[in-house]
Amino acid sequence: MEKIKKIPFAFSGVMLGMAALGNLLQSYGEGIRLLFGCVAFVILILLLLKLILFPNAVKEELSTPIGAGVFATFPMALMLFSVYVKPFIPGISFPLWVFANAIHIVLILYFTKTYILHFEEKNVHTVWYIVYVGIVVASLTTPAYKTFAYGQAAFYFGFVALLILLCVVTKRYVKLPVPDPAKPLMMIYAAPMALCTAGYIQAFPEKNKSFVLFLLVATSVIYLFALFKSIQFLRFPFYPSYAAFTFPFVISAIATKQCFAVLTKMGMNVAFLQPVVLVETIIAAVFTIYACLRYFQFILAEK
Repeated sequence: MEKIKKIPFAFSGVMLGMAALGNLLQSYGEGIRLLFGCVAFVILILLLLKLILFPNAVKEELSTPIGAGVFATFPMALMLFSVYVKPFIPGISFPLWVFANAIHIVLILYFTKTYILHFEEKNVHTVWYIVYVGIVVASLTTPAYKTFAYGQAAFYFGFVALLILLCVVTKRYVKLPVPDPAKPLMMIYAAPMALCTAGYIQAFPEKNKSFVLFLLVATSVIYLFALFKSIQFLRFPFYPSYAAFTFPFVISAIATKQCFAVLTKMGMNVAFLQPVVLVETIIAAVFTIYACLRYFQFILAEK
């Protein structure tokens, strides 16, 4: 039981990364997708056990702005899970997706009341992107349920939030020091623009070529920044913030892969993106598996 209590709830970020990695690798075989989906499901079971057995410990973890922000990866992962289970248990797929969206919306309202209406710059971290832009996972998954109007609304909300937060979060990181345990969270910078890119492509049947190109360029620039920072943070000892090595890099690879397909379909010669997609996919897989192994190493360690 102590092993369960020891699990940081930030493990949900790795769960999200694993579920997304399965989708990224689906073109290499459905079995590979299901393998990573199963790993994500194991993490889900572990987190539910902690929530049931040690609710006070979870409550304490979520009482900080970082903890509450990271919690947003939980409903994001549930949205992806709903698509995973759709072929096997279609009856619970859509209700699970609706439930996950409801959790995320409630979290947005709670976070706004607690940390926006009582704003303090020291409470600002990249996890704010997860809270306010993370809802765009609804756009990413909307084709499975044909809820395009909702998916488009989620995209617009997340994209506007992203533009605002880019200023707010960057200003905080420039002005105030960041403690070492929270520094790996800077890699979350790669996630919101990439998520908006993938969400736009999935939620809008008619796409604007210029806007797709803008999203691709913006995603690529921010991705390179996060990749550069990752080299520095790999030298750090294990912190729960290692979860930031997962989803940001996976969703970046997904976004580039989808842009390649869409722009090619639009008649553009973007063959140069094909090797880029491969490299980003390898990096995403290595980082996500590495972070997952470090988490399990930490949980299973005697001390």
